[in-house]
Amino acid sequence: MSVQPNQTANEKNERKSLNFIHAFVEEDLREGKNGGRIHTRFPPEPNGYLHIGHAKAIHIDFGTAEKYGGKCNLRFDDTNPVKEDVEYIDSIREDIHWLGYDWEDREYYASDYFGKLYDFAVDMIKKGLAYVDDQSSQEIADQKGTPNVPGKESPFRNRPVAENLDLFEQMNKGAFPEGARVLRAKIDMASPNMHMRDPVIYRIINHPHHRTGTQWKVYPMYDFAHGQSDYFEGVTHSLCTLEFEVHRPLYNWFIDRLATDDYKPRQIEFNRLNITYTVMSKRKLLQMVQQGVVSGWNDPRMPTLSGLRRRGYTPVSIKNFINSIGYTKVEALNDFSLLEFAVREDLNKKAPRVMAVLDPLKVIITNYPEDKTEELETINNPEDEAMGSRTIPFSRELYIERSDFMEDPPKKFFRLGPGMEVRLKSAYVIRCDDYKKDDQGNITELYCTYDETTKSGADTSGKKVKGTLHWVSAGHALEAEVRLYDRLFSDPEPDGHKERDFMEFLNPDSLQVVKGYVEPGLAEAKPLDHFQFQRIGYFNLDPDSKPGTLVFNRTVPLRDTWNKNN
Repeated sequence: MSVQPNQTANEKNERKSLNFIHAFVEEDLREGKNGGRIHTRFPPEPNGYLHIGHAKAIHIDFGTAEKYGGKCNLRFDDTNPVKEDVEYIDSIREDIHWLGYDWEDREYYASDYFGKLYDFAVDMIKKGLAYVDDQSSQEIADQKGTPNVPGKESPFRNRPVAENLDLFEQMNKGAFPEGARVLRAKIDMASPNMHMRDPVIYRIINHPHHRTGTQWKVYPMYDFAHGQSDYFEGVTHSLCTLEFEVHRPLYNWFIDRLATDDYKPRQIEFNRLNITYTVMSKRKLLQMVQQGVVSGWNDPRMPTLSGLRRRGYTPVSIKNFINSIGYTKVEALNDFSLLEFAVREDLNKKAPRVMAVLDPLKVIITNYPEDKTEELETINNPEDEAMGSRTIPFSRELYIERSDFMEDPPKKFFRLGPGMEVRLKSAYVIRCDDYKKDDQGNITELYCTYDETTKSGADTSGKKVKGTLHWVSAGHALEAEVRLYDRLFSDPEPDGHKERDFMEFLNPDSLQVVKGYVEPGLAEAKPLDHFQFQRIGYFNLDPDSKPGTLVFNRTVPLRDTWNKNN
């Protein structure tokens, strides 16, 4: 008996931590709706690559099904053959799997239901609930009115049923050109909800479909296909973003006329994922691809999941970011730094620490034997002892970062300068004795001496130095191309300026390419492997890499410097 109060408290805490969507789901479960089933769906349009905004929808759709032991369908909303492509379908599958979700054998298409939808439309015509309208799209829009002014009825609204049936059939046989006629639902032209004012439910499209070929000449509108597809599949909870909230009465209106029992899917809306310094419109993303602003949909600067994957973002970091911002009924603009923080937090635990020099300055250790090479031990990741250690070569000639030396350093510069000492990571303490300049006054070489009693892990010198530098052995390091990616836009809301084009805010420094050196062990790296370049940032090996040609992408810097510099 004493256990019950604790159980109740735990249950209360769990309910308190629920997002509002799961609270609705649990309410339906308690009431026994739909026989206790939980069935969701993710319905992407195959007209572009998925972006991180879709990841939020994927996470709640598949995550809700997982949490409550239900099922989640993947259903492609392929109702507009003009914009659709099999390439997009393949990429969508890959992205969902990469995020860690699977739809098992439940891959569907709105086109699977074209026959059923057409029959439903015919039934609506027979019941006087739909009619063929000969007006142009502009004429129909002009008659819609405003939220405060009722619309005007179409002159074709009361066409005889037989004439509507014949015209709709002729539309599907290709007897009329695109735009000549549409099929509209007959609802209420005075409704305060504009979506209920006799919405268009079918239009003519004379373009082959990627699955059905030329079988159909009329295609259902999203509002007509979506809810009915949910119903045909037995979906219990249709989770979508807030812009569809005003569509919900129409969603329910169609379902009410299709339903034959108590089962009905429930539509629940949540806020979209909006991020600073980013555009989420697939139309605008496609524009950048077509105009060559980026190298493609998977350009690491793009917010697409394929772009983020190529840049080195992880599924865990994306899920953690989404969980941190949550699901609400209020639109919000999330700082890009929150996403970068989630990436750093994840990679800090799993990315091996390696050494790379991106702006090399040669160091010659004058008292180190010319023909000697040591293999020094260094740990792979101090956050995870199980990752163990490796050895790196140390020799007389090294590379360090050019920024780690100053000819006339300020007082609190704890790196190298004339007469100054630093520790080389996992190696020795060295002192700068001299340096060399070229004819232009650029420093080309440093001449240093090392103290053999200061070997890392076996230091007997008692010396204490404040600076530790990363380095690579000049004779063993591998040359690498390093792509330093940054935010694609310089304005936090690039598409938020009514009088200006979003392209005006492109960041000219979103990609800088440098030639650097990395430690030799990275020759074994595989595409998309993650690393922390010590003191620089997190990087991964780009798929462009080939044997003998290493290409690394910067995922994120070690710290958020953007907000300090902008």
